[in-house]
Parts: sequence; structure tokens; C-alpha cells
Amino acid sequence: MAGHTLFYILAYGIIYTHLIDWFIKMCNLMVDGLEAPGSSNRLFLSKPVINLLVLISILIVSITPADAGPFDKKSVTGTLVIGNARFLNDDYFVLGLGAGYFVADGVQLGLDVNVWTGGDLSIYEVTPKLNYIYDNSSRVKPYVGVFYNRTFIESFDDSNSLGYRAGVYTPAGNRAYIGIGVVYTELQSCSETVFNDCSSTYTEFSFIFTM
Repeated sequence: MAGHTLFYILAYGIIYTHLIDWFIKMCNLMVDGLEAPGSSNRLFLSKPVINLLVLISILIVSITPADAGPFDKKSVTGTLVIGNARFLNDDYFVLGLGAGYFVADGVQLGLDVNVWTGGDLSIYEVTPKLNYIYDNSSRVKPYVGVFYNRTFIESFDDSNSLGYRAGVYTPAGNRAYIGIGVVYTELQSCSETVFNDCSSTYTEFSFIFTM
């Protein structure tokens, strides 16, 4: 039994590493297609960050009981998020991948990597998050959350931002849900003379699956 568990943990780590690598390559292809020839606003995510994401994922999978419900304590989730946002008068397509762990029923801690493409700047975020999902008897599950972003913006110093989100999840299969919500984020120590607008509000669509 222990051998099988170790096998699945290692397999998950390898798959997740390749998934993140593929995610970055796809984002770079999108950037290449949307930018003018000669531009170099490509996404770069350092190996230490990738390794950290993989390590967190392996650890949370290794301590997840097989009989945990979708939003029960010790359940693990993976998330794919898409959305649209506006920054410095440019429209961006936001794409994110994440993993989460329920420390209590309905209470999730997680980490996301979000990439903004389609505008003049290359932007990506590393985002620790805290979400609460109200697991009622209805098919519709409301959620709220807060998060911190470490934001990397081309041609600007790295910055910090805080934000919150709210929305609902509906079932999309066995242990899978589709979500729609609204996200608000605000840069900290921000000068509007530099950024024009220090906050952003956008709609997000998410696909969450539990393991």
C-alpha cells in the first residue's frame, strides 16, 4: 500500500512539473502571436518557483485521505482559471493554474500562478490564497476568498497586491466544478501618476477538480 502511494505521489509530481512547463510554453506562444514582431515580452518562471509549486503539490497529495469529500478537510484541489482584466489602458487575457488544500471543511489554502497576456506588458503573479466554500445541500456552492499577489510587471519593479474574490461553483462531473466570479485586486504602494489606475476588477471563470 505504501509503495502504491509513493508511486502516485511521484507520478503526480512529474505530471505537475510538465503541466507547468507546458502552461508557460503555451503562454509564450500566445504572447508571440499577439505581439508585434521583434517584441520580447515572454514569460519566465524560475526553476525555484516551479520546484516550490511541485513540492507543495506533492506534500498535499501525500496527506489526502481517499474518502475525503470535494470540499472536506484534507481534500486536495487543482484549478484552472481564465478571465479578462484591464491595466494601464490595455486589455489582458488572464490564465492561471493552481493547487489547494482544505485545512478545514470548506476552508481552502492554496497557491496560484497567473499570467496576463495580450497587452503591451508581460505580467505574471504568484498568488497565495485563502478561500471559503459554503458546501450546502444545493448544487450551487457560493465561495469567497482573499489573496496576496507577488506581481512581476515588465519594465516596473516587482510589486505586491491584495485582493478578494466571490462567486459560485456548480457541478461539472464527478468531483469537478465550474465556477464564475468577480475578482478585485489593488496594487500596494502604488502611484496613480505612474500606473493611472492602481486597482483592477475582472470576471473569472474557473474549473476546479478534487482528488
